[in-house]
Amino acid sequence: MSAYVAAIDQGTTSTRCIVFDRQGQIVSLAQKEHQQIYPQPGWVEHDPDEIWRNTLEVIALARIKAGLSASDIAAIGITNQRETTVVWNRRTGKPYYNAIVWQDMRTAELVTQFAAHDELGQDRFRDKTGLPLATYFSGLKLKWLLDNVPGLREDAERGDACFGNMDTFVVWHLTGGVQNGLHLTDVTNASRTQLMNLHTLDWDDDLLRDFTVPRAMLPEIRCSSEVYGNVTSEVLPDVPIAGILGDQQAALVGQTCYEPGQAKNTYGTGCFLLMNTGTELRPSTCGLLTTVAYQFKGQPAHYALEGSVAITGALVQWLRDNLGMIKKSTDIEDLARSVEDNGGAYFVPAFSGLYAPHWRSDARGVIAGLTRFVTKAHIARAVLEATAYQTVDVVRAMEKDAGVSLRSLRVDGGMVGNALLMQFQSDMLDEPVVCPRMTETTALGAAYAAGLAVGYWKNLDDLRQNWGIARTYEPHMDEAQRARLMRGWQKAVERSFGWEE
Repeated sequence: MSAYVAAIDQGTTSTRCIVFDRQGQIVSLAQKEHQQIYPQPGWVEHDPDEIWRNTLEVIALARIKAGLSASDIAAIGITNQRETTVVWNRRTGKPYYNAIVWQDMRTAELVTQFAAHDELGQDRFRDKTGLPLATYFSGLKLKWLLDNVPGLREDAERGDACFGNMDTFVVWHLTGGVQNGLHLTDVTNASRTQLMNLHTLDWDDDLLRDFTVPRAMLPEIRCSSEVYGNVTSEVLPDVPIAGILGDQQAALVGQTCYEPGQAKNTYGTGCFLLMNTGTELRPSTCGLLTTVAYQFKGQPAHYALEGSVAITGALVQWLRDNLGMIKKSTDIEDLARSVEDNGGAYFVPAFSGLYAPHWRSDARGVIAGLTRFVTKAHIARAVLEATAYQTVDVVRAMEKDAGVSLRSLRVDGGMVGNALLMQFQSDMLDEPVVCPRMTETTALGAAYAAGLAVGYWKNLDDLRQNWGIARTYEPHMDEAQRARLMRGWQKAVERSFGWEE
């Protein structure tokens, strides 16, 4: 048996390759950022060819750093930024257009048109897909591409054009590309397109007709953990690709949330809170998404309730890059700690509208409650607090939908290292916030899925034994202060509504 399992983590801002051992510890890591392209306000794109080049580079670097050969790797798993949509030519391998990123807002008019056609409005497709109509998901992005890229629809109907989220694009290239590359995805990524029926776990003909998407361009839907095929590229020749999970579902698997009611929150570019609801499909009435959590081979799919927040860590980057208030992202904690509170200021980062539980594409970012007293340190604090408030909104909606109260929150992602934020999160939730020893849970989840498929790990108990706690934050805030802060937040959120006409 080979000694290690690798994972490709194709994220919103960078691509990484991480090699793990049997204890779920990192043996080697390589990372490379890619360009963020903003052709006009509200549009966000990536260059798929740049991401593919970076993927090859980080795989090679991770191997070289640890002095590993391909035979040392038992399997490779893939996790990816979900909903980011790419179309390419099956014969040439060339993308027809840049990848349209999940944060992109260009389909806002399509959302309005689709919602107006049915008395259910934004919930027109929710029964089948678990998702509201929103700019977030892949289906409308794909429709936009088919309607706006010359020649694409004709190629798609002929079967020459391939569609996928970034997992599909990477797998196709890794398994040979134009030389018989595998065109497939897993159930978690397919569930984010708004084209898959959650009940059948297959592409839905009625949805394809409504979105005018030719079935010939869609990938085959597979389990999240099974051997799909082998890498043909020289960076990892003959290594089986055996796991695919959308990034947030991968973090749920990496956090070993395998029991109904267990939940995790990932603090990255955005925030994504998922609660495992088991094999039961639970519709949301409180503004959450119903999605596939994972499906291991030979087992029924597990579902999850999800609350998605578009802008959290990205707000810290914005403060750094657009306003120049800090030199590096980690500087925000010291700046925020230099004051005792937010000075009455609230920051609602509705740069891409508001996601769960509001689903307001007409919302835009606001800073509210400003007085002459407020300094950049108060703004820094308000930026961090916005992440915690948005998480509270999602948790309360999730508790209503699931009919259970959260007893603690498992957290991961880049912002977990910010102790001020984690303590404030615990205070505002009035519940413990639990940080695992291994914070790279997204890549770890993809590695777990791949390792299970090839027998590197025997079962879920093997994975549970790897999980350990680094730190637990306990709430200290009194109820009156908590209620006062949340009232201010709710007022600020309401001020952000209706900005975009």
